[in-house]
Amino acid sequence: MYIRTNIVLDKDLLERAKALTGIKTTRAVVDEALRTLIRLREQARVREYRGRFQWEGELDAARIARIIDKEDDHS
Repeated sequence: MYIRTNIVLDKDLLERAKALTGIKTTRAVVDEALRTLIRLREQARVREYRGRFQWEGELDAARIARIIDKEDDHS
């Protein structure tokens, strides 16, 4: 779903974003900026939980099981 809006943008920031990303249109740059902002904020939220959970299990066994499962998928 899209909405129509008028926004005032910093021309230098917009041109810099276009140059860095290779994105051609203003709308696409704004869409990418919004997606990036959301992703960064969601990642920050996840980082707030760092150290709050205690790992229980055998990490090496889990890794080996995952490797075996992948090998079985390729058979």
